[in-house]
Amino acid sequence: MLGFLKALILLPIAILVVLLAVANRGPVVLSFDPFSKGAPELSVTLPLFALILGSVALGVVLGGVGSWLAAGRQRRERRMSAREINRLKAEADRLRDSIVQNRPALPGSGATY
Repeated sequence: MLGFLKALILLPIAILVVLLAVANRGPVVLSFDPFSKGAPELSVTLPLFALILGSVALGVVLGGVGSWLAAGRQRRERRMSAREINRLKAEADRLRDSIVQNRPALPGSGATY
């Protein structure tokens, strides 16, 4: 069922990406020189769809990195909480064992004093 839902969402997106690429095959000049309009020193000629898809991919990667960095505090707190839980479980087990070992025998249980 999950695979069907993924296909239902991703298939139209893939079709749109292919249509975008087919419709925007024309070359564009990407210039990295903001001062020279006529003959830029640093320029690349590439298809428009490559520029668009590259920009989207770069945005997705940068957004993912930003989200991962922003969640660092929560990851650290989760690790600290897990350590505290393990410490408290070990202490509870130790105390439970010491109570069982130090418990006196109940009268009538066949134990002699």
